[in-house]
This record gives sequence, structure tokens and C-alpha cells, in this order.
Amino acid sequence: MSTASGDPTTGTAGSSASPVTDLPSTEEWTSGQEQEVATAHTGTEPTGAVEAIGAEEQPVPREQAPAAALPYRPVSGRYRGTGGSFQLELRVDVDSIRSGSKVLRRLSGDFFSTSGGTTAYFGSFVVHSPTVTTSATQIVVRGLGTFTWQAGAPVVQVTVPRRRTDQSPGAATVQFLTTSGQAGANYVCPYVSPYFRVVQWEQDSVTGKIPFLSYNTGALPRPPGSPARVLNVPGAYTDAGIQMLVTGGANVIADSSNGWTDSELHGAMQTNFSLWRNVPQWKVWLLVASGYEGLSGVRGIMFDAADSFQRQGCAVFYDLIKGTDPESQRAQLRTYVHELGHAFNLLHSWQKNLARPPAPLGPRGGFGDLSWMNYPQNYQSSSGTSGTAAYWGDFPFQFTDNELIHLRHGFYRDVIMGANPFATGAADIDPELFDEPLVDESGLRLGLRGTRSGFAFGEPVVVELKLETTDLRGRTAHGHLHPDDGLVNIAIRQPSGRTVLYRPLRLRCVDHDETVRLDTTRPAIYSSAYIGYGRDGHYFQQPGTYQLRASYQGADGSRIVSPVLSVTVRHPVSATDERLAELMMGEEQGKLLVLRGSDSPSLRSGNDALQEIVERHAQHPFAVYARMVKGLNAEHEFKSLSPDRTGLTVRAPDTKSAIEQLSPVVKVSEQGKGVDNLTLGMATRRLARAYARQGDMEEAGATLDRLVRHFDTPAFKPHVVEAVRAQAESTRARLMSDFGPG
Repeated sequence: MSTASGDPTTGTAGSSASPVTDLPSTEEWTSGQEQEVATAHTGTEPTGAVEAIGAEEQPVPREQAPAAALPYRPVSGRYRGTGGSFQLELRVDVDSIRSGSKVLRRLSGDFFSTSGGTTAYFGSFVVHSPTVTTSATQIVVRGLGTFTWQAGAPVVQVTVPRRRTDQSPGAATVQFLTTSGQAGANYVCPYVSPYFRVVQWEQDSVTGKIPFLSYNTGALPRPPGSPARVLNVPGAYTDAGIQMLVTGGANVIADSSNGWTDSELHGAMQTNFSLWRNVPQWKVWLLVASGYEGLSGVRGIMFDAADSFQRQGCAVFYDLIKGTDPESQRAQLRTYVHELGHAFNLLHSWQKNLARPPAPLGPRGGFGDLSWMNYPQNYQSSSGTSGTAAYWGDFPFQFTDNELIHLRHGFYRDVIMGANPFATGAADIDPELFDEPLVDESGLRLGLRGTRSGFAFGEPVVVELKLETTDLRGRTAHGHLHPDDGLVNIAIRQPSGRTVLYRPLRLRCVDHDETVRLDTTRPAIYSSAYIGYGRDGHYFQQPGTYQLRASYQGADGSRIVSPVLSVTVRHPVSATDERLAELMMGEEQGKLLVLRGSDSPSLRSGNDALQEIVERHAQHPFAVYARMVKGLNAEHEFKSLSPDRTGLTVRAPDTKSAIEQLSPVVKVSEQGKGVDNLTLGMATRRLARAYARQGDMEEAGATLDRLVRHFDTPAFKPHVVEAVRAQAESTRARLMSDFGPG
């Protein structure tokens, strides 16, 4: 809610509002508003970009059919009016605006305060269960609203005259009343559009990657009663009542064969998204990139979740979803709609109860949702079928009702791009969400342990996750054990007693079926995760004892919960320790630890702090983390778009710097004084690649040999040693192929 005083429901005047930036996009209030004002006079949608995604039919001329013989036009849609110093954007959802469109029987609206030449967002409301009274001349919708402020007149009554299809839509009269029936403010809102919200979508692609166009839903089996039609991404949102205006002039930008990192994607958005500003606006960018660097199987990502203006950018990765056959086209449609859904602040189907406020899960813990936001391979039907084939056999190409409520009627700042953070910001959760199940017959066990017995204040908190089978016959499970993949969650009870959820900076969508068999030959899989920093900032901001618990969401819907892990963060014992903690605990340093380094100008001060640790505190234990971040970043190229948005600048790997930084990281960690063993394996393989890049294949091989010897001791279980050996040999083969002689 803005700083404006007064109550738009009672008509009380207040002081002028402070101009802020969280208002509808400039285009919607200027050129877009002019276009929609014309629409309000004619009752038709503007032509042009809208026609490409299915504009509303034009009114039937009077001479073709008498008015009395024509049906009534729907009253649902968007209306806009003013009263005093407030503007009201009203959404009426009581009858079908087009064939097949769901009716949610709701009212909602957003208020904006005006002062001079400025407009500022004030607040929102929704009426979830109104009464609807229909007569021959009008429709009256009335109910008690839920507001983002303490409304003085919380009862909302909307009256819309009924018009025939050859007539222009009538204006909605909005009356606010107190609970005792006393009249409050009154607004007359002319009709604007049959769409509840309008979003501008800009899509760019890298060289050689062809963006998805459309899919014929009749090309493959579909649910009975689901019509065969040619469906594209804007059409999927049209079904939801959202107008997706495709901006012209899509750019084709240079690509790199090594894939794209999170920081490179964010930099590309800031450079190449022509509509981008760090303000809330109904605008979103999607990049069709080649691949994602660092993790196989990622088909898409909503990468803009690390700053104060989130959800403005997402990407799909062409190399994993390409294809012209119907199955590939269908999967591409789902991936595009899914990633854009995250930009609207929609969570995965099985994660909605972790939102703030929590939303109810659908059937089978959310895996039974027939939604764009579910993973096909995780789907579980009420009839007992499951998996990808069952999903597509049941899926009618739509969002669930609860998702439609959010898209159409969610509070303004919860939906508009660039406003409330993904999953709505506040991190508090109900601790009971992580209680142990009363019955557990999953055959799986989840372990959680700290990589240290205690962490110094400011030290990166890293935990190790272990999923093992308890069934001697073996069990099959999905292999997505890292919390960034969205199928493992970690709750943190802080020393204050507050329980928060670790929320990763990025939302990787690994919607492919990666299964592992856990049995006597391979009883467990492992992952390590830095959980010290996420979307809510630093989670371990004070010394004390923290209680951690992890939850693994199995592919069959099972929820396996780890035992509680106690983690101690020690008090600093010297002035140097306090200074090092300050250097490690900045927001930018947290992002650099998550991203494993970046050249982004927006993280320059964080890089400077890490450089100070390396230069002035080289013997301090924290130096190993600063060196690792700088070494990993140096070993990898960094891509950035040129200011003219046509070229790609690639900073080549700095192998000398990478070796200088990573060598002591590996040496100290082998002695048990540095990073955890899983991170050691990663850092060692990257060090070997640095040697290979500069032509020293002998030292690259020796580095990998030392890695295997480090683990090939009785301290590690045989299946762990074999996994390390396999990783080393796979890395050796790739290095020989990429950098070897010949």
C-alpha cells in the first residue's frame, strides 16, 4: 500500500500521495490507455497485435439482426473509472467472456491515487463469494471484500446494465458500503476490455534457435471433450483471461556454445529487454537460449529472483526442448507457458503451501493438478494412472481454478512483474509443514548434516543431503536432491524462534524424468547446498543455535522428512573476526557465493570485498571461500551483451588466475580445513579444466588422480569412491576431447 492517506471506499479525501513507481506501465496509462478508452466507446478490442491471438468478435450490425433477437453480451471484463483523487481498475468475473472460458464468480479491483501529474498504487481488494442477481436490464454483484488496507466501507456492490451484442457495453457503477449498510464512495467505471489484465511480452532468441510458434492440440491424444485447436503461448493466457500483447521487433542475439549462467541471463535481460526498468510493470521478457550452464536437464528458468524487482525475466533452453514433431511442440508450449507463469508469481503445483500466505495444495499433494505449473512426469491422477502419458491424456491445456483466481484477481503487487518477490516475500512458514509423517512406507530415508560441527559467524553455511533406501529390494527415486531444483525444501528455525524457508535465488525447472535406482550397489545419492543466502537475504544473521529440517518430495507424492539438525553459529572472538564477517555478509557477497562468481557490474562491491579478504586476510579460514568464488569465475568465460544489443562480448577464461585461486582451495580442503567433500570434488575438476585450457594436460590428469586418491580410503564407502572415480574419468575424457592434442 502506498503512502497516500484517505480511504477510496468511503470517499474521504487525504493528503497528496507520494509519487512511487509501482504503478501500471507507462504504456498502459498513456498510449495503452488511449487505445482502451477508444475500446470503451466502441465495445470492441483494438486490432493489430490482439488479432494475432484471437480478438473479440466485432458487434453485429443492427441491420443484420434486430436487437430483440440478439443475445446479451457478457458483462465480465475490466472497467476503469475515477472518483475524487482515486482511480479504480475493476474486474468483473460473473459470466463467460468467450467459449470455454471459466467463470470464477468474483469481483476484484486495484486503486491508484492521483496527485498532480503523478499516479501511485494505493491498494487492492477481492470479493470471493458475491451474490449475483440478474434481471432483464442489469446484473448486480454484491459481497464483502478482502482489502489490502482496513477499508471503512468493505461491502462492494457492482451494477452493470445488460446490453445486447449489437450494443456497446455499459459502464459499471461501483458502490462501497459499510457492514451496516451505510453508503460510502461511488464510482462509475466505463468498460475497457474483456481481458482482466494486459501484459506486454517481449521475446528474444539467440542465433540459430527458432522460437516456438504454435501446437495443434489435436495432433496427439487429449482428454475427451477438449477441442482440437491451434494453440500458442498468448492463446493459453487468453484462456485465462490475460491479454498477452507480443511486442514487435524481437531481437536475435549472439550465442555461446557453453550455455548461459544465471548472472549472464540477468545481465542479458538488463541489456536486451527494451522495455526493462527496475520498477513494477506489466512487462515480461523471455529469452530462447541454447542451454543452461552447470546442470543438465534444465528446460527453463525464471532467473530474475535475486533483487528487489523480481519476476521480470525468464528463459527456455532450446537444446533440450527443440523439435518439430508434435510431441516436441507440445512440450515447448508447456515450457514457455510454465516459465511465464512463474513471472506471474505462480509456484509449482506441489509448492503452493509454501507461499506466503500459503495456498491449498491440489489432489495428491499437488501432483494431481492438471495445470501448466505441474511436471508431466510427476502427475498422479485420481484413477491411479501417473506419469507423462497420463498427464497429457488428462490435461485440457489450462490453469487450475486457484491459479486462475491468482492471475485474474490476485492483489496487484502479488501478480505484477517487478513487485512482490516470488512466493510473496515474507519467509515465515508453519513449522508443522515439516512434521514427520505418521506412516512412512516410502522405502527412502533423507539425511541432513552440516559440513562443520559449528560455523563461524559470517562463514557460508553448507549442508549435505543424503537420500538412501531402507528397502533391501531397492527403490527408484528422482535424483533432484538440490534445493534449487524445487523438490527438496529446507526449513530453518532461527535462534529468535522464527521459522523460515530457505528460498533459492533461482527457480530451475528440471521437468524431465531423471530417476536413480537405489539398491545394495548404490544405496544412496548425495548433494551439498549453500543455504546461507537466498531470496530473503542472509538466513544466519546472528550467532546462536539453528534447527534445520529438510523435506524431499518423492515422484510418487511421498514426503520424506529428515531428522532435525542443530547448527551452531559461533560468536566472533576478535576484531579481525568481526571485520571478516562484515566482508562476507553483504548482499552482493551472498549472491556471488550462490552464483559461484560473476563479472556483473551490479556485483562489483561484493567482488571488491572478496578481493580484500584474499589480499589482506589470506591466512584466515574465510579466504578459502573468497578464493573459490574468484577462481571458479575466472576459470569460466563470462558473456555479456554489447550496449547496442547486437553483439555478445565474451570474457575468455583467465586460467592463470583460476589456478592461482583454486590450487590453495583444493590443497586446504584436502587437509579437512576448507570446503566440504562434494564441493572439493567440483573445485578439483574445475582446476583440472583450467590446467587443460592452458595446454597442460599432464597436470590436469595428475589433479584428477589426486582427487581419486583423496577419496580412495577406508573413510569413504565403496560406492562413494566409485562415484568419484566415474566423475574423474568422465571429466578426463571431456578434457581430452576439448583440449587434447589433435
